[in-house]
Amino acid sequence: MKWTEVKVETASEAVEAISNIMMEAGASGVAIEDALDVENFQSDLYGELLDKEQFTHIKEGALVMAYFPETTFLPEILPFIKESIARLPEFGLSIGKNEMLISEVAESDWATAWKKYYHPVRVTRFLTIVPSWEKYETTDTAEKIITLDPGMAFGTGTHPTTRLTLQALETVLRGGETVLDVGTGSGVLSIASKYLGAKEVHAFDLDDVAVTAAKENMALNPVADDVYVSANDLLNNVTIEADVIVANILADIIVLMVEDAFRLLKNDGTLIVSGIIQDKKAMVIERMTAVGFLVDQIFQQGDWYAIILKKTEEE
Repeated sequence: MKWTEVKVETASEAVEAISNIMMEAGASGVAIEDALDVENFQSDLYGELLDKEQFTHIKEGALVMAYFPETTFLPEILPFIKESIARLPEFGLSIGKNEMLISEVAESDWATAWKKYYHPVRVTRFLTIVPSWEKYETTDTAEKIITLDPGMAFGTGTHPTTRLTLQALETVLRGGETVLDVGTGSGVLSIASKYLGAKEVHAFDLDDVAVTAAKENMALNPVADDVYVSANDLLNNVTIEADVIVANILADIIVLMVEDAFRLLKNDGTLIVSGIIQDKKAMVIERMTAVGFLVDQIFQQGDWYAIILKKTEEE
């Protein structure tokens, strides 16, 4: 069987959005090469080493490569893809060169090729993410190993927004909490929450593909085998009281769940949000403080931010 590769050269901050666009358009898989990942790893504080030439051949920006079955009628879906990408600046995301290249590839060339971009990575002081096909042994008794199979639709937790969110969770969780993970994707934040001591974790995602992937990843990590994973639109109709709510999604989506997050958090509860670029940070903070949240801490990596907010106690 042959496949069509649709490759988009873009800016690093747009890779997740473009990956989602490709999957919505019917792609069977997505691979990413991101120059920023290399920079982030080389300046890593946790002692990780990376063969830059093996990881990526691009010096700046990112490549998003989507794969469509040969039965897909591309002239029908390419206008949707191009239009959707062109609109991303409206959400504050740079799309860089935004150059597209279409080519034909054999199934054997792409079905496993994307795996070479993922390696074990120490993402926080205590958390290391290991792709399920890699062998990794630790000599550090404090190190927690998150085994992840992202498939071809999700990353392995190396994107700055995910790393920032994991660092925030490590800062907040002390043990025994109820956590709501909104837009769980691969499920990495839920797994990390369990490793960090959360008692009960509920993971939500609007995408059925994400729900399936998250459930499969929970099964790879026995500590997370009791995480509740379900399809849901943000926090709509959720009634579970939480100590911590975490959401690593786009800023314009985050602001849609502010009232529900405030409603569901216990007094003195914590909201962690990430996926926020510089141009959107003020907007998110203004919206949060308007409903009663107080900014506790802000984490930054490059142009990306994660914010820890506290729910003020009712008088």
